[in-house]
Amino acid sequence: MKLQDFLSDKRSSLIKKWSKVLIESYPLGSHNFFVREKDIFANPVGNTISREVKNLYDALITGGDAEKITSSLDGIIRIRAVQDFEPSQAISFVLRLKDLIRKELGKACADKGLSDELLQFEKKIDDTLLQAFDIYSQCRQQIYEIRVHEVKNHLGKLLERANLTCEIPE
Repeated sequence: MKLQDFLSDKRSSLIKKWSKVLIESYPLGSHNFFVREKDIFANPVGNTISREVKNLYDALITGGDAEKITSSLDGIIRIRAVQDFEPSQAISFVLRLKDLIRKELGKACADKGLSDELLQFEKKIDDTLLQAFDIYSQCRQQIYEIRVHEVKNHLGKLLERANLTCEIPE
């Protein structure tokens, strides 16, 4: 049995556990809401997490293209970048997949000779983690740029109200 076959067979179990790990990183009230509320409009965060975790898992196990992995990561990371997460907390869910797979595999890894395939797959997860960090950094940079722009606009309006601005002749 190949690792990809094993991961395909355990797809629903691993996705469910991975989603749970991601959702449990939120405070208890939010965590319960994300699990309970199924309406896409009432719970866009929970819906996005659920959808993108499935897409990301499928892209990882099928050797999907980098664009699909980036797209799925982007959906999750954009949400986490605007919330009160440290960078390590925001992207740690990617690493948790390694733990979940190892627990599912158990002794089957050594018995079926999947060690080499598992190492290659874990390298792919590590690369995905680095990609997640890049996306997180870009999102945070955009947030800071928006904040600076808003402060500049606010300061300019205050100066105009106080009549402390002047025109520069050309």
